[in-house]
Amino acid sequence: MASKPPASDPVQDAPQVAAPQHHAAGLPAVKESLRIAREQMGVRRTALTLLRVNQKDGFDCPGCAWPEPEHRHAAEFCENGAKAVAEEATLRRVTPEFFAAHPVADLARRSGYWLGQQGRLTHPMYLAEGADRYEPVTWERAFDIIGEELTALASPDEAVFYTSGRTSNEAAFLYQLFAREFGTNNLPDCSNMCHESSGSALTETIGVGKGSVLLEDLYKADLIIVAGQNPGTNHPRMLSALEKAKEGGARIISVNPLPEAGLEKFKNPQTPRGLTRGASLTDLFLQIRLGGDQALFRLLNKLILETEGATDEAFIAEHTHGYEEFAEAARAAGWDETLKATGLSRADIDRALEMVLASRRTVVCWAMGLTQHKHSVPTIREVVNFLLLRGNIGRPGAGVCPVRGHSNVQGDRTMGIFERPAPAFLDALEKEFGFAPPRAHGYDVVRAIRALRDGEAKVFFAMGGNFVAASPDTEVTETAMRRARLTVHVSTKLNRSHTVTGARALILPTLGRTERDLQGGGEQFVTVEDSMGMVHASRGRLDPASRHLLSEPAIVARLARRVLGEPSRTPWEEFEKDYATIRDRIARVVPGFEDFNARVAHPGGFTLPHAPRDERRFPTSTGKANFTAAPVEHPHLPEGRLLLQTLRSHDQYNTTIYGLDDRYRGIRNGRRVVLVNPEDARDLALADGSYVDLVSEWRDGVERRAPGFRVVHYPTARGCAAAYYPETNVLVPLDATADVSNTPAGKSVVVRLEQSATD
Repeated sequence: MASKPPASDPVQDAPQVAAPQHHAAGLPAVKESLRIAREQMGVRRTALTLLRVNQKDGFDCPGCAWPEPEHRHAAEFCENGAKAVAEEATLRRVTPEFFAAHPVADLARRSGYWLGQQGRLTHPMYLAEGADRYEPVTWERAFDIIGEELTALASPDEAVFYTSGRTSNEAAFLYQLFAREFGTNNLPDCSNMCHESSGSALTETIGVGKGSVLLEDLYKADLIIVAGQNPGTNHPRMLSALEKAKEGGARIISVNPLPEAGLEKFKNPQTPRGLTRGASLTDLFLQIRLGGDQALFRLLNKLILETEGATDEAFIAEHTHGYEEFAEAARAAGWDETLKATGLSRADIDRALEMVLASRRTVVCWAMGLTQHKHSVPTIREVVNFLLLRGNIGRPGAGVCPVRGHSNVQGDRTMGIFERPAPAFLDALEKEFGFAPPRAHGYDVVRAIRALRDGEAKVFFAMGGNFVAASPDTEVTETAMRRARLTVHVSTKLNRSHTVTGARALILPTLGRTERDLQGGGEQFVTVEDSMGMVHASRGRLDPASRHLLSEPAIVARLARRVLGEPSRTPWEEFEKDYATIRDRIARVVPGFEDFNARVAHPGGFTLPHAPRDERRFPTSTGKANFTAAPVEHPHLPEGRLLLQTLRSHDQYNTTIYGLDDRYRGIRNGRRVVLVNPEDARDLALADGSYVDLVSEWRDGVERRAPGFRVVHYPTARGCAAAYYPETNVLVPLDATADVSNTPAGKSVVVRLEQSATD
């Protein structure tokens, strides 16, 4: 029998601190996975569920988007994947009786951890205007409420339709179709907050806003550079791929402000060696200062240009544009400025250059450590310059590898979840469905918050996710949400966003990935796209957590029928009954999905085309891969300040908090900690174990404060600090965003540390 959820909110502000670990996974990961699974699901359900995760006839893990290998282990999941599955397949339930006992004001005082631990939502719930708690409501009434508010808007652009990365391809396609038939491109999504900088830079430079490598390329690489990424916590199954690459002769450079246990040594629990010695992964650790990556790659490019025979002249001549302007800018890079920006030594960079020049096949992987700075887009363009110089795009074993976070976040974008859709996509929608989609660009996440704040948007509808906790500038975001006429959240579990409501609010409970989906046309499956452009089926097998749940496609289809009514010629009822009919339409609208139903029936699915990888064809404005020559930028710190990056603990996935430990960093029983280099702490007179308030400094002069953080002396890069989100999202100003992509700059927040009143 599964344990009950915590009855009261546990103390979270008294963390215990030990030395950080220097290896990841191994037996402790196995034990923790099984402990969490048994607590949430019980023994029998654990066995039934975990053995189907990421299998060809099973369901896709609701955690990260790392791809599955062709030959899969019987336990093809990681510790955090097991936690994600356990929380979805939990036996705990949040019933109408729970909401009757907990007014919204009470829920708002609880932590995100406590809310998530209560279990699965079982009924549609409605918070009426002026009411103090949610009450159960029928699905018919819920759709009527949404319809009332949407049809009362002065313009469709007063509605915002947000999407989380867990939404399936089928649901995402229907969702964007409904929004556009309703009349708006207001389709912000979680990509706006994470890899939008990657998509912006890659679309401009190589013509496709996705990575260009497959798993096989990692195995063939001579050199893999992992920059601004912590796979040990955020993408643990990537460690198996890196281990295999090392066995094939690859070398690995890690570029990160923090040493990460998983990149030091990986103890693969699926192998005898992994349970004992493990495998050392990193050959060279470049402990870079936050925001110094563009300067590092620019100097490496200068040094490559200065090395006779180091560039791939034939590739550059045939396939690239803008080389001369780029080369002039690169040759101007200086050692002194680069060392200042990066905090690295000359010997560090010389060693990296030696490894780069020895490699014929190089892959660069990155995550949010590169994407969430003001100058993120130029940084990623510089990474592309680095690869183009030696012909490392469109070559087996080489290429760009942005590692996406949430499962199917990439697929949602492919399906049209984007506030700035390509005209060709809208043309295809118009041809297939016979209506004229809106052409004006819609709101991304930051612009949606501004619109809600300023009264220009009045209805907020979220398909999954935890928008309030995930967004920057927490107080501004919460104020904006409370100005809405109606907030709606399609969710599996309770979260912070359900407690920050508009005048009216709905919580609509939906099926999870682990659950059987029975519709009028029989048992259904959905599809997802992983971080490397592989599309495959996902089939749940568990009985739904409640008979009152609807699938996401069914929710969208019924909502569309209620709101759009008879004038809509789209067969919404048919789509709800049989998801194969949705895939038939996707096949006619989205390039690469031709013959979708037949191809996804193949075990393991299929690979989407990628012109730069497959043909060395670059569908950019110039018809070639574009070198770029942006000025080098890096953050500048005032005296007595630190540069803060927000990050995850090992016991969380995005805003979902599984527990209060960060095992690899030596933190237990707490989350309000700030990691500070001991030398910086000494200069600032911050004793290990003292408590401080984190205060961000931004040009608007507004004081943003996160109180009561325990100082932990930690081997971060000098001048840099780190603390967990969402607790520190309050420090990230709404207007502090990346140029071009408008992604919140959560990895470079200037802060001062003030002695806390709680010390």
